[in-house]
Amino acid sequence: MTPPRLCILVFLFLSSSMAAQKYTELAATPPMGWSSWNYFECEGLNEKVIKEMADAMVGSGMKKAGYQYINIDDCWQTDRDAYGNILADSLKFPSGIKAVADYVHSKGLKFGIYTCAGLQTCAKRPGSRGYEYQDMRMYAAWGVDYVKIDWCNTDNMDAAFSYKIFSDAIRKAGRPMVLSICEWGLSKPWKWAKDIGHCWRTTGDIGDNFDHGLYADDGKVWGGGVLVTLDMQRTLQPYAGPGHWNDMDMLQAGNGGMTVAENRSHFSLWAMMCSPLMAGNDLRKMTDSTKQILTNKAVIALNQDALGRQAEKIVDEGRFQIFRKELSNGETALCFFNRSELPVTKKIKWDNLKILNAKKLTDLWTGTQQQISAVTDITVAGHGVWVIRLK
Repeated sequence: MTPPRLCILVFLFLSSSMAAQKYTELAATPPMGWSSWNYFECEGLNEKVIKEMADAMVGSGMKKAGYQYINIDDCWQTDRDAYGNILADSLKFPSGIKAVADYVHSKGLKFGIYTCAGLQTCAKRPGSRGYEYQDMRMYAAWGVDYVKIDWCNTDNMDAAFSYKIFSDAIRKAGRPMVLSICEWGLSKPWKWAKDIGHCWRTTGDIGDNFDHGLYADDGKVWGGGVLVTLDMQRTLQPYAGPGHWNDMDMLQAGNGGMTVAENRSHFSLWAMMCSPLMAGNDLRKMTDSTKQILTNKAVIALNQDALGRQAEKIVDEGRFQIFRKELSNGETALCFFNRSELPVTKKIKWDNLKILNAKKLTDLWTGTQQQISAVTDITVAGHGVWVIRLK
């Protein structure tokens, strides 16, 4: 016999199949914020940390640069009460989630939370399977603005079906929330999730490194560092746009695994590719170089451009690549990327890149400007980028 709760969920899903799903007014540009997992994981997560991250986002200038969301990832929840309501860890969050959300909102920021489509989260905490509508109602009551939904412990579940339930549950809860789909690109969500979620992960988890890969049991690349993640985007440019973004996972800049040049490349490429910019470091302890990277308004402007055009690779010479991003005002951004450890020197012939009318370029990392001639000599540092905006 089919369990009654499952019957109710199927009925709700079918009855709303023609209804509007996600809040379409959200995420017109890629979401920007901070998330707890990369640095704090389970052990370091608590309400004091979350409040201090909100303080640091304001104090560091990140809020002024465009960052909005303070997001709690896995390990905030412990159990459910007799009515099925999700319970926060009383040791980590003694004031409760709503109080934390209220504090984040008091700073002029938005608040995000995490759950999982399966019975348990990736850290074996209670998931939302069978409680989708109840959990979204609770999140709405708490003042949640952003929900990341993971994909652990989902044996025999269909991703498109499952995430549509969440999208409908958010709509019925009555509070606009960004829906971040985190099923690691396994079912190619870029092909089905445009009307369901606002962004979807395209790879497995990112590592704090430049060029290491992570592999699944079948030997296929699952995720990894900057290069692996970038390469997995090569066919996805057509699927990104206002309100629906390919998510290359949270930023690792500032976590110690990469050099300043590598962090700058990481940030530049995520911006060019229109990925959500979710910092994943300890905002209280940023070096000057990390702060300068994360708050570079000229590079952020590429990510937040209203046209929402994900960059495409127009030159690939192995260790040297060029990415082109069209902008809303008719301008163009180019990212010259050196994948190798040694510097690369090139003569750039603008006609070959179909740059015919541009008169001036701006280096978005130094702020310097120069007139464009027929040929420009450039040197790009090892694992570095030269990012320019053309007028």
